[in-house]
Amino acid sequence: MPKPVRWLTPLAPQRRAAPGLEQVVWRHLPSFALWGTLAPLMAIAVLRLSGADNPAPAEQRAAQLAEFALLGGMFTLWTLLLTMALGCVIVRVMKGPAYVADAYPLPERPAQEPSQR
Repeated sequence: MPKPVRWLTPLAPQRRAAPGLEQVVWRHLPSFALWGTLAPLMAIAVLRLSGADNPAPAEQRAAQLAEFALLGGMFTLWTLLLTMALGCVIVRVMKGPAYVADAYPLPERPAQEPSQR
């Protein structure tokens, strides 16, 4: 019975690369997400609270369009932050230690005679 392989088993101690820009970006991602979410939500709240009780259809349409634009910008920022976080994780894994690859037993084949090479 084959021995179970541990996933991501590091090789012998190696020199690791120093953290770079990915570490700076990784540390700032939570604050970017927080402020990038709060700013549009606060703007939407101001739009809704500052409106008249019975706005004209043109004003209502303009306010709704502004809300959609703010929400679209917020969702675009979330997509950007998710992509940047994924890139940071990939760079951190690539800069980390090397890992043991899965063993792949080669199939047995008969030995060839020297004249057949």
